[in-house]
Amino acid sequence: MQRPDYCRINLSMPLLRTFFEDGSDTRPDFRLSRESLAKLMGMTKSDRRHGWGPAIENLVFLFWLASGTSYRVVSRAFGMPRATVHHVVHRVCEEVLAIRSRVILLPKMENLAEVGSGFAGLAGHPAFQKAVGAIDGCHVRIKPPSGPDGQCYRNRKLFLLQAVCDHQGRFIDTYTGWPGSVHDSRVLRNSPLFTKEVYPPPGHACCVLHNICLGVGDVMVPDEEPVEVMPEEDGNVSDTQSGAAWRENLCAHLSALEQADHDHDYC
Repeated sequence: MQRPDYCRINLSMPLLRTFFEDGSDTRPDFRLSRESLAKLMGMTKSDRRHGWGPAIENLVFLFWLASGTSYRVVSRAFGMPRATVHHVVHRVCEEVLAIRSRVILLPKMENLAEVGSGFAGLAGHPAFQKAVGAIDGCHVRIKPPSGPDGQCYRNRKLFLLQAVCDHQGRFIDTYTGWPGSVHDSRVLRNSPLFTKEVYPPPGHACCVLHNICLGVGDVMVPDEEPVEVMPEEDGNVSDTQSGAAWRENLCAHLSALEQADHDHDYC
């Protein structure tokens, strides 16, 4: 059966011509390289019997994310109805979330040594060889909910994302849902990572895409070369050594650096 006119996509639209014909870099419009796009489409559903197909629908979804614009603008950019853009964005978002457990995951026991060595290289000290993740909170601007609870979301940036990353910047745990006015330590104490050790947590379309990009080497060129690991002065430290010794070693190293800065005469 032939599709009705409103289901026909105009492949001459500039965004689609860039992807299907020109073979040019897709990152300026979609923020993902062609390799990352291929990886994403290979991991999400592709057996649709209706619609515009996985390629176009993924492009619509990614352009909406990359541009941070309205459905009306995306509708004009792709030449499709605004209601269709809304439907496509929500459907592809669900498909991306469905693969989060395959993309965002804690390191396995056999990979802990590699992760620790990576952190030691970044820090320039072997005391960080026992690190398995770097944790921090990031505030995301949102529209606060109406009602009396809306005031809880009003701070300088409004909404909180807690994330844990490995030495390569790959997300290994993410957690959202708390208002931005809540302290980071409270969010951590109530997160599944801390309370129940439940993994993976729900949500997080963009964190999945971030890890897919890193997996295919779609990364930004760093401004500086990574710092090499400093040689150990007291020989190798046993893996069975207590965490207190590692903490004291780290504190001594940082204290020495701070004291050295104070000893310099910059006059």
